[in-house]
Amino acid sequence: MKRTVRELVARWTFLIVGLFIMAFGIALSIVADLGTSPLSSPPYVLSCVPNVKWTVGNLTIMMHCIFIISQILILRKKYQVIQLLQLPVAFIFGYMNDFALYIVKDVCNITYNNYAQQWILCMIGIVLVAIGVSAEIIADVVTLAGEGIDVAISQVTPIKFETIKVIMDVALVTLAAIFSWLFLGKVVGVREGTLASAILVGVIVNYINIPLGKLDDWFKSLSRKEIQEEA
Repeated sequence: MKRTVRELVARWTFLIVGLFIMAFGIALSIVADLGTSPLSSPPYVLSCVPNVKWTVGNLTIMMHCIFIISQILILRKKYQVIQLLQLPVAFIFGYMNDFALYIVKDVCNITYNNYAQQWILCMIGIVLVAIGVSAEIIADVVTLAGEGIDVAISQVTPIKFETIKVIMDVALVTLAAIFSWLFLGKVVGVREGTLASAILVGVIVNYINIPLGKLDDWFKSLSRKEIQEEA
């Protein structure tokens, strides 16, 4: 059934709310200082380099733009123009990252006093990121460029999406570690929390999708109701 304007508005609103929640999850993982999620690790590391004027959000936008260009080069004629919506979503998500970090660090002044508190912040961050990912899946309008590049590679190779995602996560974490050694002389942004995020986000998403998945039926019902009203 064709999606009506009412359904699309609801889905896009749900996506934006999910991205907002995800941004706060990333901000908490940064504050916890146990390592950020694989996708956020390169932007975070580069934002820590002295004399770099760009924020985590700015660098996240730049990385997503690189992913979008890569998708176009990989898929070529198979590339769906609708996926260019990843570009405005990348900008929205990047600015959300900076806003969430500002609220968490500067406004709320959230910090920790011991290792246990670091893990509490880290786990809350992981759960929030998982909620955001679940919202992205259920909204089903456009994916973040980070997942989009995984989908593109899986479409032109015999490798499954799940395997590609693991490979890309490992590659991003490795890249972040290399940036750390090159520009900072030590590893930052990649710690045990990064591993926990890589393992737990997918597991939590599977559980969250069960109750939140019911929203997909509600979104579809909006189109059915609008069509009936117009008939």
